[in-house]
Order: sequence, then C-alpha cells, then structure tokens
Amino acid sequence: MFPAYLALHRSGELAERARRAVERLASCDLCPRLCGADRTAGQVGFCGVGRKAVVAAFNPHFGEEAVLVGERGSGTVFFAGCNLGCVFCQNHDISHEPDAGLPATPAELAGVMLELQKQGCHNINFVTPSHVVPQILEALPIAADHGLRLPLVYNTGAYDTVETLELLDGVIDVYMPDVKVWSRHVAGEFLLAEDYPERARAAVREMFRQVGRLATDSDGVAMRGLLVRHLVLPDDLAGTKDWMRFLSGLSPGVHVNIMGQYRPCGRAGEISGLDRIVTRCEYLRAVEAAKLAKLACLDPDCVDTLEKMGRKLH
Repeated sequence: MFPAYLALHRSGELAERARRAVERLASCDLCPRLCGADRTAGQVGFCGVGRKAVVAAFNPHFGEEAVLVGERGSGTVFFAGCNLGCVFCQNHDISHEPDAGLPATPAELAGVMLELQKQGCHNINFVTPSHVVPQILEALPIAADHGLRLPLVYNTGAYDTVETLELLDGVIDVYMPDVKVWSRHVAGEFLLAEDYPERARAAVREMFRQVGRLATDSDGVAMRGLLVRHLVLPDDLAGTKDWMRFLSGLSPGVHVNIMGQYRPCGRAGEISGLDRIVTRCEYLRAVEAAKLAKLACLDPDCVDTLEKMGRKLH
C-alpha cells in the first residue's frame, strides 16, 4: 500500500494544494480562530507562528501508540505554537512558546522528513500541525522528489476547519485527533475555545470520511485510517461518554485510545477540579464507556500502568 500523497504528487495536484494553502496565509483562516493575520508579512495570530513552520524537535518516538511505533518508532515532528490554549497542556514549553524551535524552509522541513525515513521510522508523525498545513504541503513535493515514501500521520488537537482538512484529502494517511472536551462551557474556560466541541466533531467527521477505519500492514503497523485519542479528565470534565457515543455514530469499531495519564500541567495546578490526577476508577469508567459504544479500544494494559502509579479505586 503506497502513501496517498504520491499519486497527488505525480499528477501535480499536491503542488496546487500547497499553492492554495499558502495563499490563505495572507489573511489566515486555516483554523477556527480565523485570526486574519497576514502571516506572509510576519504577522502572527493566536498560534504565534508566522510564515515559516517552527520545528521544536524531531526524532523516532517510541512512546506513541504501538500501532504507530512498531519496531522502529514513529517519526515525530513537533511543531512549536498551537491554536488551542489548554490550561493543562502537557507540552506547554513547545505549544505556548513559538520560539521554542527553529523556523524551517520547505526544503529544511522536507529534509527533516527524509532524515526520519533514513533512521527507519514507520511513518512521519506531524504533532500539532493545524496552524502549519501550508508549510507541510509546501515541503511534501520536495520530500517526495527525494524519495519520501512513508505514510503521514496528522496528530492534532482536533481544532481544525473542514475547509483546511479538505486540502489534506488524499495527502494524509492516518488522522489522529485528540478529542478533548464535549461541553462548550468547559472548552471556553479550559481550552480558550468555546466552539471547540462542534468544530472538533465536524473535523473528526471529515477525517473519517477521508480515511475510514484504521488499517494496518502485516506487522500490525498503521497504514491508513482514523485513530482517536481521548484524555480522561478529573470529574469527567472531558465528557467521555458523549464522545464515545459520537465516535460510535461514525462507525462501530472506530479505534480509540483512552488515555489515563492526566496530571496537572501548565496552569492546571491552580484550578480547582484540574489540580489532581485521574483516579483508577475514573479511568475504568472511561474505558467501559468506549467498550459499551462498541469502539476498538487500544492499550487496555493502561489499567496495569495506573495501578503501578498508585492510583486508588474510589
């Protein structure tokens, strides 16, 4: 199975998508913020990033889902900046510090992808890419011309517009949205984006339309499809059951990773309700919600991990 973007590159459509995306940087409307900043002239909006993507780090990553990691790791490219303002962000030093990295030209970003392929990674995993879609699209033809053949993973907080995702139709092989909270009130208070729930639902629907359910190769490594992440929050602030019912409505058997590693990061330690870790009981209820919704729940061994961390059942 060849990555989807290679056919678009051969037809010239990939370069045309890049051109259209870059035009939108002049009055940026790539994400739901609709900031209107002229990023081509160095202006920045909420994400804090201008004309060039800022690469904070890149490396073979072995801490991602097993279906992405395989034996040789997922080739993660961490972008600085973010279009969300999560008060509990676990990558605060990258996501909220756009200068925490180096601006990359299209050729340099292509070089990053090719280096990860050279190191044997199974895929190229774009982490927090929503605000740098044009820059990714600019780099891909260069990378493809120089031999890039790996599947592409779009690892996002799900605050994406359908219009921008449509530019990625036939480009991205695996979508991995992290669906965060269901309530508009919670989203406004803790993500600084009251419209997050409806925007994320529309985005995930579009992602599923493009790639369908997760498909793997003979070694069990993801090649194409949707893989959803969901971080369990204290006191069910994430609205887990609602998210699981929504995902089941897309298709029974959608793959989901119920994550139990929440800890108070960023400013969360100062906020009542977010200032503690998730209990084992809260995590188990979330896993049960996914199973009742007939979803394919990844990483069930996380229960044992929580017990090793000393989480109590209450």
